[in-house]
Amino acid sequence: MSVEPGTRQETSDPPIGRSPGRLILSVLIAIREGWRRFWQPIFHRLPKRLYARSLIIVIAPMLILQSVVALVFMERHWSRVTEMLSDSVSQEIAAIIDLIEAQPNTADMERISQIARERFNLQVELLPATPLPSTTSKPFFSLLDSVLSERIEDNIGLPFWIDTVGQSRFVEIRIALDDAVLRVVTNRNQAYANNSEIFIFWMVGASIVLIAVAVIFLRQQIRPIQQLAAAAESFGKGQPMPPEFRPRGAEEVRRASLAFIQMRNRIERQIEQRTAMLAGVSHDLRTILTRFKLQLALAAEDTDTEALERDVADMQTMLEAYLDFARGDSEEAVAPFDLAAFFQTMANEAKLKGCDAVWHIEGDPQLIVRPIAFGRMLHNVVANAMRHGERIALSATHSDKTVTIRIDDDGPGVSPDKYEMIFRPFTRLDDARNLDQSGTGLGLSIARDIARSHGGDIHLDESRMGGLEVTIRLPL
Repeated sequence: MSVEPGTRQETSDPPIGRSPGRLILSVLIAIREGWRRFWQPIFHRLPKRLYARSLIIVIAPMLILQSVVALVFMERHWSRVTEMLSDSVSQEIAAIIDLIEAQPNTADMERISQIARERFNLQVELLPATPLPSTTSKPFFSLLDSVLSERIEDNIGLPFWIDTVGQSRFVEIRIALDDAVLRVVTNRNQAYANNSEIFIFWMVGASIVLIAVAVIFLRQQIRPIQQLAAAAESFGKGQPMPPEFRPRGAEEVRRASLAFIQMRNRIERQIEQRTAMLAGVSHDLRTILTRFKLQLALAAEDTDTEALERDVADMQTMLEAYLDFARGDSEEAVAPFDLAAFFQTMANEAKLKGCDAVWHIEGDPQLIVRPIAFGRMLHNVVANAMRHGERIALSATHSDKTVTIRIDDDGPGVSPDKYEMIFRPFTRLDDARNLDQSGTGLGLSIARDIARSHGGDIHLDESRMGGLEVTIRLPL
């Protein structure tokens, strides 16, 4: 085909479909997402503790295995044996019916009953020709009813009625003959495999023994992990190491416990070295301050020493604040702390400073903390509220696991974008508020450091009174 010069030939290619590789990949991704959506709700409902999860890991496969074994036993053994026994009983009944049809005399019937009783262990009786009883309700999981009915239909082919519910040890069968009804009573054992109870008993008994062994073993293996977690948590709260903690259990747990002990010892040595260094610096600075005070005391009476004395006092205050911030209170032992007495002391102090303070406690006011550090933390925060507000509210909620303390004031507050800034050391907010206008800006930093050394934290928010709300939450 020729194409004119300067013209454009339009061609239409067939659309390119997905390649087989991309199609298979998309199918696999869809299967993975569906699997994840299926298991995600289940994972959320699983226990969170290691001991419970370990028990599930041990018990769940055992239960699944036993369920599979029970299902195979039902299908391959119990059902098959029941079918063979029911087939044998139905053939014996068919043979008796053939004898009755061949020998219809009454005397011969007695001989047939004797043969059935002695040879087949069947109780045979001829009844007058009456309608068969109505079918009674059968159990939902009645394997004998279904199998025996099928065998009678296949081997005899006459109208029949069976009763496997009335008497637990016997099975009654009635078959409609031409001019009579044959009543047959047989033991249930002859038509039904009744050894399932023994199988289930041994299976359940073995499961209980294995689960008991697993529980004891897992408890012994998980207890060192729980003690390691408790020791790490106590170290995070600044508490001493539990006396019963020592490396034990599996080799990996022993190594982790030993590494934790070594890490704790290194941290404690670093704290001791830092504290000793700061104590030496503090001693040297205090020596200089003592000289300043002595020179001021020996100065002439007409010399204006009031400003110098204020500078010396400020230097001493700053020095103590620096030392408290850097030293911390990790060496202080835990002891009871009366929160109600502290709140009352703060209320009295607020009254002296012209502030109106109210307080409220829900729960036990006694706390087990490091009392000196805990009191310093609360005092710093409450003093900040008294400095910037005219009304303050102190509240505490002591539950089983946590204690929550809230300090509200009606002061100018702090903008939310500066909440984290005021916790930084040596930071002062000149245009809003600071913890100590004449200090170093370490008050809230010291307070948060103490709260975190107890395993908790301090959060700021806008108060319902119009100022700042300080929330201290500590685990117990």
